[in-house]
Parts: sequence; C-alpha cells; structure tokens
Amino acid sequence: MSTHKRPKPPTVKGPGEWFTGDVYFNAYYAGQTPSRTRLNLVRFTPGAHTAWHKHAVGQTLHVTEGLGYVQSRGEELIEMHPGDTVYTPPGEWHWHGATADNFMCHLALWEAPADADEPETVWGAKLTDEEYPDGEHPAGQ
Repeated sequence: MSTHKRPKPPTVKGPGEWFTGDVYFNAYYAGQTPSRTRLNLVRFTPGAHTAWHKHAVGQTLHVTEGLGYVQSRGEELIEMHPGDTVYTPPGEWHWHGATADNFMCHLALWEAPADADEPETVWGAKLTDEEYPDGEHPAGQ
C-alpha cells in the first residue's frame, strides 16, 4: 500500500442535540481496520460548547487557537489555551467548548471501540446555565 492524499472533507455544522451555540467541524480522519483512530478539527463560536458526553476509548483535545474550557463531571473547570493538550479517560462524562467571549478551535482525537456494537460517543444532557461558567448560553439557547 502506498501513501496517498485524502480529499478534504466539507465543514459540517454540529447538530443541535450535541452542541449549544454554533459549532463547526471537519472530520479529517476515520481510520479503517485495523486503525480505529478518529480526528476532527472543531471550531466553537464564542460561548458554544458540547453537551455532556463520554467516549468509549477516551479522547484527547489539542487547542489550536482561542480560549476554551473542559470539565469532567464533579471535577475542576480547566481553562484551555493554544498549545494545551487535555486527555479525558474512557467512560468519563465531560464537556468542552469556547469561553463566552472567545472563539476556540481544537483537534479532537479518539478511537472507535474494538467492539463495533459499542458506540464511540454517548451524548447526555446539555449544560444548564449554572453549569456553564460564564452564565448564559449564546443567543439565549
């Protein structure tokens, strides 16, 4: 097998069930067996963030620009800056996204589980105004 260039995927708006505010992503890589690696570039507009979710095999985030947050359920809030890399272990409920007044972009790296019947990501409830550190959600969402 030889090295080859992959076509650039289109930018997709994140679904409202998973995100609060406007979030856009490019799914850059979805490995084929034996690789189970996934790589997305995710762009959060100011105040936009994920719902609570967990990954079967964990997730690594690497911030490329802007300011954001990541938090695991019951743990301290972490402010993320460009160049920061954060790892969330398998099965740990967490959320991440932009601060209220900054865009934030990160690379998201995770793996699909070995068992094809197990979901890669399980999505939960959206954050309440009290859970999001800057108070109100973007555009009152």
